[in-house]
Amino acid sequence: MALQPAAGAKDLNPRDVELNRRIAEQLANVYRLWGYQEVAPPSFEKLETLQAGGAIDGREVVRLSSDEPLGLRPELTASIARAASTRMAQWPRPLRLWAMGPIFRTSTTESGSKRISEQLQSGVELLGIGSAAADGELLRLLLAAAGQLGLRPEHRPTLLVGHHGLLAALLGQLPEEKRSAARSALTNFDSLALTQLAESEGEQRLLTSLMRLRGTPEAVIGQLKQAIGPNQIIDQLEFSLALLAPAAGRLGVSVQLDPSFQPHFDLYDGLVFKLVCQGAEAPLEIASGGRYDALVGRFSPAGEDAAGMGFGFAVEAVRELLYGEVADPIREKPVLVGYGPTVPLAAALDRLEELHAMGVAAELLGEPAASQGEAQARANGRNSSSLEWVTD
Repeated sequence: MALQPAAGAKDLNPRDVELNRRIAEQLANVYRLWGYQEVAPPSFEKLETLQAGGAIDGREVVRLSSDEPLGLRPELTASIARAASTRMAQWPRPLRLWAMGPIFRTSTTESGSKRISEQLQSGVELLGIGSAAADGELLRLLLAAAGQLGLRPEHRPTLLVGHHGLLAALLGQLPEEKRSAARSALTNFDSLALTQLAESEGEQRLLTSLMRLRGTPEAVIGQLKQAIGPNQIIDQLEFSLALLAPAAGRLGVSVQLDPSFQPHFDLYDGLVFKLVCQGAEAPLEIASGGRYDALVGRFSPAGEDAAGMGFGFAVEAVRELLYGEVADPIREKPVLVGYGPTVPLAAALDRLEELHAMGVAAELLGEPAASQGEAQARANGRNSSSLEWVTD
């Protein structure tokens, strides 16, 4: 019999479960305040939905054995966008939805073996607003939610912002046959690949400048205006970042604009962003998201209101960041109900339920104690708040 969980699976102790629940509820409270309603997308979907028209690599989807091509969701957005465009198609826009649940991904190790991972995600989706107003709302909501988690100065929270269209505009200065390779090299910070790609001194200067084009929004936007000239994307991005700045300043979040930044999944076709914090050993990505109008359009009958954007928090990454890996359980210290050998078990159970009826957390001593002193010692050993001794 196997005594260890499968590779990629995790056993969560009571502390982990309680902290996950606490973090998820902190986030949910903020979502509700902003007018978002909870939905529960299915854990499995048709592969066509999960792969989002090729935006998600099918190799990362955990496939199920069934009569039709099915898989476990690798993220929540595609399922919610599908439901919003079909079952909720007649609901008035904008739709503000949030969800929380496990996501599943498969990856290939260096040895070539497959590994499945499970993560807990909490996030929101805003559908039906195609303007920069939605970008501003989502960025502010992201910071409002992060602000409730208890991030500390040593975490050095940094919000990295990019734009799919902005990178396309910059790469438009290259020959068309080189743009895809340049995009891949830039998003992967592969300077060697960029060097090999350039065939002229002008291309080399352009690619080198793009690799270095990241920093404060004010500085980068100034460089972008010089490089591209008047551009609607830059104007919208500048507007959204201006809306973000006051909240970022209050929360101590550094904002970095990086036109080459692209999230893990290729779902997005507009604004993209991720929130990164410094962990004990390495940076941790605790949230990411962006605009996915094209994805909504794939599910909409005629593309009506084909606008959507959202983000997701990695709940377990937040737990690791804030609370580390200490295994001690955290819970309300219960009262220990003890009883002697001459006391009927029913009397002890009656007293236990009386305490529960008063809202007091209490648990039963598993067997009679020889004396109240012995029961008190057991209560101390279990770190109980007090002993409730039931007598004859």
